[in-house]
Parts: sequence; C-alpha cells; structure tokens
Amino acid sequence: MTRINIRIFASVATALLGMSTANAETVRIAVAHYSDQTLPYFEKMAKEFSKANPGISIKVEEVNWDSLQQKLQTDIVGGTNPDLSIVATRWLLDLVRDDVVEPLDARMTPAFKDKFIGAFINSGKVASKTYGLPISASARGLYYNKAMLEKAGYPNGPKTWDEVVAASKKIKATGAYGFGIQGKEIETEIYWFYSLWTNGGEVVDANGKAVFDSAAGIKAANIYKSLIDQGLTQPGVTSNSREDVQNLFKQGRLGMVITAPFLAKQIQKEKPGLQYGVTAIPQGSNAATFATTDSLILFKNSKVKTAAWQFSEFLFSKAARVAFTSGEGFLPTTKEEAADPAFNDAVTQSFISYLPTAKFAPVIAGWEDLSKIVANAMQAVYLGKSKPEDALKAAALQANKMLKK
Repeated sequence: MTRINIRIFASVATALLGMSTANAETVRIAVAHYSDQTLPYFEKMAKEFSKANPGISIKVEEVNWDSLQQKLQTDIVGGTNPDLSIVATRWLLDLVRDDVVEPLDARMTPAFKDKFIGAFINSGKVASKTYGLPISASARGLYYNKAMLEKAGYPNGPKTWDEVVAASKKIKATGAYGFGIQGKEIETEIYWFYSLWTNGGEVVDANGKAVFDSAAGIKAANIYKSLIDQGLTQPGVTSNSREDVQNLFKQGRLGMVITAPFLAKQIQKEKPGLQYGVTAIPQGSNAATFATTDSLILFKNSKVKTAAWQFSEFLFSKAARVAFTSGEGFLPTTKEEAADPAFNDAVTQSFISYLPTAKFAPVIAGWEDLSKIVANAMQAVYLGKSKPEDALKAAALQANKMLKK
C-alpha cells in the first residue's frame, strides 16, 4: 500500500469513527436503590445491552428511595431529568398531570403486552393509557421468629391482633421485643394501614375523600398505641425506619415484623441460621395485605426515546426479569417469571397467596401529600402528643382541604 493510500485509508477510518461517535446514543436511567445488588444488576444489564446494540450506551444513576422523588422533581424543572426512571407507581398520576411522562401503548406490541400479569400492568395505567411498566412488585406478610413464637404458644405465628398482643407480652417477658412498628421515613403511613385495612377501614372513599378517621381507623390506631404503651414494641418507634425494624428482626431481637418478600433474601444472605416463618397480616374483622408496584417510565422530553424503549424491552426479557426479581426478593410481574422454578420457594408462594386480599395505594392526585399528613398524625400518636381520635380527625380535615373534598 502506497503512502498516499495509507493516508486516504486513515482519513476514511477517522471519518467513519467520527460518524459512529456522532450517531451513538446515550440513554440515562435512574434506578431506585433496593439493595446492594441493585446497581451491579443494572450495570450488568447495561453492559449486555450495549454489547448487543453497539450504537447505544446506557448510563445508570442509582438514587436512594427517600430522595428519588425530590431529585426527579428538581431535575424535571431544570430539564436535566433522565430518559428512563424507576418511580413509585403511586406517583404516576401526578407525573401524568404534569405532562412529563410518555404513554407507552403505541410502543408495545400485543406480544409484549401479553407478557404481564394483569393486575400489575394495570397498576401503571392512568385514564386507560399505560405510563409505567411494573419493574417490581411486592405484597406484605408477617415474619415471625419461630423460637420466640413457639415459646409464646403460637408456633405458626399469630392470626389476629389479639394474638399479636398476647404473644408480644410473653416475648417481652424473655427480654426481647414483641411486635415491631415502623415510625420513620418511607411507608410510615403504610405500616399503620395494615391495621386500618384489617379492621375494615379505608384510606379514602370512592369519591377520593379521606375517611381514615372512621371508627375502624381509631380502633386501628389504638391497637398500635396500646402495643407501644405496654412496652410490647421496640423502643423509640418514631426513630425506626423500615430497615431499622427489619435489622432488629434479623438480629433475633424482635419477635414479629410486617414487611415484604425481600426480607427473606436479606436473611438468607446475612443471617442464614435465623429460623423464621411467614404468615398473613393479622386480622381484625377481615383479611388484607398491601400490594405495591414500582414502575419504569419514559420521560416525554427524552431525545432518545427509541433507544430508551429498546432498553426497556430488554429489561423485560425473561432472563433479565428472573435475575432481577429473584435477586431482590420481589414477586413476579410477568407470566414467564411466574412459571420459572426460581419462584417455587415457600416464602414467595406464601406472598403470592396473599394477593387476593391485596389493597393498592389509591390512585389520587396528591397521594404523597396525604401520606405525609397521615404519617405525621401517627407519629404524634406514637409519641403521646395527641390522642388517636384527635390526631386522625385533624389529619382527615387537613387531607380533605388538600384534596379539596
């Protein structure tokens, strides 16, 4: 090859490289921190996807749950939001109202739509349009320390709130804590809803009016307050987040805690010798559990929507879903996952069996504000600053003013 040809070849190669770089697309995705496995998983998926799609690179940004919503709101205002993000599904209505998320129905083929378990894909719909794909799902159950509960006379765990109280008294006599109550940070209000729902109460009625200050609501609040006053919970309830209460359980210092399937994965990894069982949330007048999904959304202002959607489809392929869901300890959201042997374990099947009585957070505008109002009211009750009836009545009045009901 002559020197001139070498120069021509080098020039063409440089030009082609420049064209390749110019045409390359970068998709930014914000992922919520679920566990120490979350970021490595998404980074692995990004690498695998980019290898199969050389013209697309994926930038993964992990954010803690407690700051995710505020960060997204700030980034949206500044026009610096990512292309894709995991969000709590209950945020969707507000995001749709603000016109910042892209409807996905036109991008979904019939085969893609059919991947999902109906209740979970439907949770991402607003006004009959799909705005979120169910990236994670869970329900709630009661974990119990087998040794403690057997000594207390309930080898299969308590079935009612009265049995929770009775078992907690016997556990307290041994020097451990009976029933754990979360009173800080995310899902503080949800932790009280377990008692509310199982005693026949509702958060809002069919018209979206706050009704948690009903007789059932007052009874539910009194159950928790009574447990605290009798010293049957861990001390300092309002200083304990979900993770704090779960850690007490993993340490063998707590007899019972209500939480999600992912605790089983944590126990398996951190405390494999801990003997525990899982049963349904204790009943008052009826059975109920809380079911929730988190959604993957596509922002309307994304400049790389086609590439972002390609990565979304990749994340919902069977292998990717099984790895994520089983690794984090969630429930399957697609039919292919549900049929996989990875979910045949007793704990996962127990949580799946609770789904017929599941309640989802109401899809109403201002849900996060209502949640904070309820959480503040329950913290006042737990601290003895307000009686349950007074706190709930004031909170419902405040909520309805906010909801304009």
